[in-house]
Amino acid sequence: MTLDFAAIPIVDHHCHALLRDQGPFDAVQFQRFFTESGSEVIRREHVPYTVFYQWAIKELAAFHDVEPVVDAVLAARAAVEPMQLARRMFTDANIPLLLLDYGFQGSENLSWQEMSAGVPIRIEPMLRLEVLAQQLIAEHDTFDEMLVAYKTAVEGARASGHVALKSIIAYRTGLAIRETSREEAAATFAEVKAQARATGSIRLAHKPLNDYLVLAALDIAERQRLPVQFHTGFGDSDLDMLLANPFHMRPVFESGRYTHVPFVLLHASYPYVRELGYLAAIYPNVYMDVGLAVPHISIDIPSMWRQALGLTPTSKILFSTDAYSIPEIYWLAARWGRWGLGVVLQELCDVGAFSVPEAEIAAHQILHANSERVYGVNL
Repeated sequence: MTLDFAAIPIVDHHCHALLRDQGPFDAVQFQRFFTESGSEVIRREHVPYTVFYQWAIKELAAFHDVEPVVDAVLAARAAVEPMQLARRMFTDANIPLLLLDYGFQGSENLSWQEMSAGVPIRIEPMLRLEVLAQQLIAEHDTFDEMLVAYKTAVEGARASGHVALKSIIAYRTGLAIRETSREEAAATFAEVKAQARATGSIRLAHKPLNDYLVLAALDIAERQRLPVQFHTGFGDSDLDMLLANPFHMRPVFESGRYTHVPFVLLHASYPYVRELGYLAAIYPNVYMDVGLAVPHISIDIPSMWRQALGLTPTSKILFSTDAYSIPEIYWLAARWGRWGLGVVLQELCDVGAFSVPEAEIAAHQILHANSERVYGVNL
């Protein structure tokens, strides 16, 4: 027996917009949505042999009421208008609200306004700091001009409708964020600007400037009590996993400067789940997210829930999908996330740690109530 939480709505507190191109896809094209690898070899030759993909095909076949094979699933999804399919899947997954990081992939994805109108679904946006900084570096010739524009944008984030800030500094220079002088940041800006002029593009991966700008944003977030999400743990192949361990952020938490910032550390910090669970259990303003780990780790999802719940209060765990591409990923994450949570909360009931009403309270907290409280949103 497993507790069933299908009726509990999900606030998907960290995700991205659907791709504009929703197919139709052939099998190889479809496989790319089931891995974080950028390797065409992995996508083409190895994804079909992952639990994630093989299980997903069976689940999606049941959703479409077709034979559990790839061709049947792809034919069924191609027969449905993309936004109609998205509406059906979000409704079936019982996801009424998305908190959306719209700074991912840009023109390849729908704008959050387009997605909100097309699905339709309620969406609240988040401001992605590094993308903002790159845009402003391109627009301004001096560090002082760029910094004023950056701080102005962050200061106005809440007033312009953003419910949180988001940083991908883990991808760029790692989570060991350190104090940097204005002079060093300005010197680094000059280097970045020169590279931008030479190449015509900017990827902000310069530690002094990255650290300076993130800490400047945290100063503003502290005054406004604005939540800030940080990528932690696994992700795309350009990530140095050793620098994505959330323990690197302890000096920030211990500094005493940001006690009113709700820090939401994303992706269960997988594989550093226990490390993140410890931080969320120790620091009042650190919260644990489980997106991306759900659904990618598939059959290991209950193990992740066990590691999280072993130490972390249920009042400190938030659910998300981190989906960005096709509606199937949101749907699978919601389905498997609830399944894994039901398995583990049922185990806690079986050993006498929880009563069934207590397990249901925990599920409500994790699936929507904690996000409502942290971000100040309501279903």
